[in-house]
Amino acid sequence: MYAQSVDYKQAVRSQLIANVANTYYTLLMLDEQLKLSEETAEAWKETVAAARALMDAGQYNEAAVSQMEATYYSVQTSVIDLKEQINQTQNSLALLLAETPRDYERGKLADQQMPEDLSVGIPLQMLSNRPDVRSAERSLEAAFYVTNQARSAFYPSIVLSGTAGWTNLAGSIIVNPAKFVANAVGQLTLPLFNRGQNIAQLRIAKAQQEEASLAFQQTLLNAGAEVNDALTAYQSCKSKTDLYQKQVTALENTVRSTSLLMEYGTTNYLEVLTARQSLLNAQLTQVSNRFMEIQSVISLYQALGGGRGE
Repeated sequence: MYAQSVDYKQAVRSQLIANVANTYYTLLMLDEQLKLSEETAEAWKETVAAARALMDAGQYNEAAVSQMEATYYSVQTSVIDLKEQINQTQNSLALLLAETPRDYERGKLADQQMPEDLSVGIPLQMLSNRPDVRSAERSLEAAFYVTNQARSAFYPSIVLSGTAGWTNLAGSIIVNPAKFVANAVGQLTLPLFNRGQNIAQLRIAKAQQEEASLAFQQTLLNAGAEVNDALTAYQSCKSKTDLYQKQVTALENTVRSTSLLMEYGTTNYLEVLTARQSLLNAQLTQVSNRFMEIQSVISLYQALGGGRGE
């Protein structure tokens, strides 16, 4: 009973930490998106003013300027929406912390440092920190053992490697992890009963052993899948980081070029509109990818059972 209460306490604690972290980093993401949207709105304001000047000079028509103004107002609306989301997120954070809602001091998304070695792989035995795995392990132990001598044998020599999936210590891919785990755990399931025991009791005990073994295997597989999902998400986000940066840089160059061409009347407003909108979308996506990278680390923290309770 005490062990179950400790596991429950750790599960709740880990969930709370993950929720607070996710909410905090959501705030940082929204802050960055707001900054980008405000900068874009200001740039559009200048573009609209330039377009009006060109219209007065007879180079643009009212329809073109109206289209640019409509886009400018759309970006302003996004700014208002983001401010509302920030306010709601701060309220959610206050609720999690049992505090009065307020404007929280915080850093910047770009300044956050995440571990760089998550692609190395995670031994399956690290899943023993999870409350659900520990509970299933105790049930298995109770069904088969009276000591902890074979505890290490509960966890086959598997490494969780994200996009590489389940691998053994030699780095070879395990095609069927469920079968691998079942075979490894199955070797521990020899009945430990003396001769002459009641046949009915023996059957019940064997059924309990099989139930505990299957429950442990499934819990271990589910936990491993969660870890692999988190690792894959992290690795995927890291792979996209440089690509998004190159995309943003290219679009920034496009915006500069089309804006200059518009001033000299050698391009139309649609090219400027498309370039600015594409740049903003790319910047917002870049920020979202950075947030998802951080979120995958938080998910990995949860999948590995969180921090140890004191």
